[in-house]
Amino acid sequence: MSAADLSLIASPLTFHHSGKVAPNRLGKSAMTERLCVWNDDPAEAGNRGQPTPAYLHLYEEWGRGAIGTIIVGNVPCDARYPEAKGNAIIDRDHKDNWDQVAAFKPVFAAAKAHGSVVIVQVTHAGRQTQNTIAEVPVSSSDVLCPPLGGMTFNKPRPMTIAEIEDLVDRFAYTAKVLYDAGADGIQLHSAHGYLLSQFLSPRVNHRTDKYGGSYENRSRLLFEITDAIRARVPDTKFIMSIKINSADFSEGGFSPEESKQTVLRLEAAGMDIIELSGGTYESGGFMHKKESTIKREAYFVEFAENIRPHLKTAKLMVTGGFRSAPAMADALRSHACDIVGLGRPLTAEPDLSALLIAGKTAKAKANLVPEPLQTGSSVLQLADIGHGKPIRSLEDKAVADNVVAALMGGKVAPAYPARL
Repeated sequence: MSAADLSLIASPLTFHHSGKVAPNRLGKSAMTERLCVWNDDPAEAGNRGQPTPAYLHLYEEWGRGAIGTIIVGNVPCDARYPEAKGNAIIDRDHKDNWDQVAAFKPVFAAAKAHGSVVIVQVTHAGRQTQNTIAEVPVSSSDVLCPPLGGMTFNKPRPMTIAEIEDLVDRFAYTAKVLYDAGADGIQLHSAHGYLLSQFLSPRVNHRTDKYGGSYENRSRLLFEITDAIRARVPDTKFIMSIKINSADFSEGGFSPEESKQTVLRLEAAGMDIIELSGGTYESGGFMHKKESTIKREAYFVEFAENIRPHLKTAKLMVTGGFRSAPAMADALRSHACDIVGLGRPLTAEPDLSALLIAGKTAKAKANLVPEPLQTGSSVLQLADIGHGKPIRSLEDKAVADNVVAALMGGKVAPAYPARL
C-alpha cells in the first residue's frame, strides 16, 4: 500500500451545507444491529427499540475505530414495521414510554468521542416487515414481497393518504429527537426495497392518486419528508443525507435514469451526503454486480462515475464490495466517490479504518460464509462486539462452517433483550 494511497484515504472531508468535517474518507454504512429491546407482546410494544448496554458498547468500539463518518442504524420510525426484531427504534407514539433523547444521547456521544461525524439512518420496512412481526404490513400498493433468506412476508395493504401524512410527521419527529440527542445528521433509507423505495418503484407502486403513476408523483413522498425534516430542524449544521438505489435491478423497477434525476433534485434540496447502493429483497438485491465492478471491489462505482460530474455540492458515498486499500484509494482518486462505505468488514474488525490508515493492514479480513448468509453472520459478530466477546473469525473455515450450520438450522439465539 503506497503512502499516496494512505494520504488520500486519511484526508479530511468537509460537508458543504453543515460545515462539518469528517476526519477521513472511510464511512461505516448502516447495518441491521438487532441489539436493542424487543418484545413480541403488542402490549409491550411501547418499550421496543430502547438502546441497551450492548448497543452502547458497539458504538463505543466503532467510535474508537477512526471511522470518518459513522451511519448509525437502521432506526425505524414506526415500531410496528421495523426491519427486524431488536432494531433501535424512535417511535413518536411511544415518546411517553421512555425518554428517547436521553436514551440515545450516550450512544451518539460515544460514536462521536474520537472525531467521527455521526449520522443516523431512519427507515420504515413497509412490505418488507417480516410476517413474524406484522400480520398485515403496509406499502405503496398491495404487491407482495417474495421470501428471502428464510424471511417471509404477508401481502401488504396500500397506505391511506392519512397514513402517508402521518409517516411524514414520524420522519420529522425522529429527526428532531436525533438532533436533540446530539447526532450530526439524518440519513433517509430509500434503498434496498424499504418503504421509501417502494413508493419510488413503478414495479411496486401501483397507486392512482398523487403518490403514484408518474415519476413526479412516485417521488413526492420523499421530498415531502425532506421538507418536513428541514422545517422541524432548521439548523443547517444538521446534515441531511440519503441512501438511494442506483437501480432496483428488477424489470419495471426504479431505473438508473430516475435515480440520477432524484439524486440531482436531492442535492438541490440541500442533501450533504448521497450514498449509492442498489437492489431490493425481490431482486436478490445488494449482490448485483458486473465483472468490471468486481475487479474494482465496488458494486455501484460505475453508476457513481456517471452521476459524480453532475454534483456540485453533495458528497457521494459508495458502499458495497470494497475490501482493499488500493481499491478504496483508486475510487477516491478517480473521483468516483468522496466516501468509501464499509459494512460487513467493520463487523469483523471494528477498528479496520484505524488499521488501514495506520498502514497496519492493506485489506479487510476474508469472509468464508456464503454471501447470502453474510448478513446473519455479521449480526452474530455485532452481538460479539456488543457483549464484549471475542469476534468470530469468519476467515477461519471451521468457524465459518459452524456459523453457517447455526444459521441454516435456526439455532441462533437473539441478542436483544425483552426489556431493560
